[in-house]
Amino acid sequence: MGARGAPSRRRPAGRRLRYLPAGSFPFLLLLLLLCIQLGGGQKKKENLLAEKVEQLMEWSSRRSIFRMNGDKFRKFIKAPPRNYSMIVMFTALQPQRQCSVCRQANEEYQILANSWRYSSAFCNKLFFSMVDYDEGTDVFQQLNMNSAPTFMHFPPKGRPKRADTFDLQRIGFAAEQLAKWIADRTDVHIRVFRPPNYSGTIALALLVSLVGGLLYLRRNNLEFIYNKTGWAMVSLCIVFAMTSGQMWNHIRGPPYAHKNPHNGQVSYIHGSSQAQFVAESHIILVLNAAITMGMVLLNEAATSKGDVGKRRIICLVGLGLVVFFFSFLLSIFRSKYHGYPYRAFLLR
Repeated sequence: MGARGAPSRRRPAGRRLRYLPAGSFPFLLLLLLLCIQLGGGQKKKENLLAEKVEQLMEWSSRRSIFRMNGDKFRKFIKAPPRNYSMIVMFTALQPQRQCSVCRQANEEYQILANSWRYSSAFCNKLFFSMVDYDEGTDVFQQLNMNSAPTFMHFPPKGRPKRADTFDLQRIGFAAEQLAKWIADRTDVHIRVFRPPNYSGTIALALLVSLVGGLLYLRRNNLEFIYNKTGWAMVSLCIVFAMTSGQMWNHIRGPPYAHKNPHNGQVSYIHGSSQAQFVAESHIILVLNAAITMGMVLLNEAATSKGDVGKRRIICLVGLGLVVFFFSFLLSIFRSKYHGYPYRAFLLR
């Protein structure tokens, strides 16, 4: 019988033992610690974000617009994490600032914020806040802001772009216009609900009562109703109000005038043809009234049969009114519509 060799050890088929190379255990430990640290950092961010949103919701439950100083602005707006949009009104409401435009814009801003707070679509994706110059001077300096009021949108991610600053000078600060701008920036649509205003109803009732009482007192002599001059004056007043832009002011809510923060110069005429100030509409109304008065005097001088010298004086006065005030009106038109007078190019 032949000799038998030592029994060989065979590994089970389909199995291969793998061994970690020497020195790999510290690397795995470091990787494990790194994963734990990243997970802890992510959890910390989530907790911080939840705390910020909870605090903002608590403030919103008390007031639709909460005021911020420098510390709150940096914590809730500038510092990440943030998954909500913030609309901020930079203003100067202290009496010593004498900013009447700030007070008017604040009223419209309050209407907009209240409309969002009490709407059915209210959520934690959009908040309204305010930074007053006397409470957050450092914020104004940080943003290089030198005028008020100013509306800005701070998106959930990234820095505000140029379109995130509301063009108040061109559009005005009506709540409806602000809501449209917010919808363009955040896709959040706010339906503006204005509080009931009974001043118009009361004024109309008083006017009807006055007219009714006048008609009753003079019920035996109603010839004044057929007075053409009276009706002409009423018609002219309506025409002057509409052509001067009073309806545009009512819809857009522009400021009365603009004060340059650098040199303090006040502008009553807007430099663009797409906007106007309230003072500008008043100026246009007065100019149109003066031109109309001049035309009336010219017509009176031409149709009356009185003294020739008197008619000549009326004619000169009327002509002077038309020429002077129409020239003034034309100069305003040129300042707003650049390039006037327009030149027509004829094709040969």
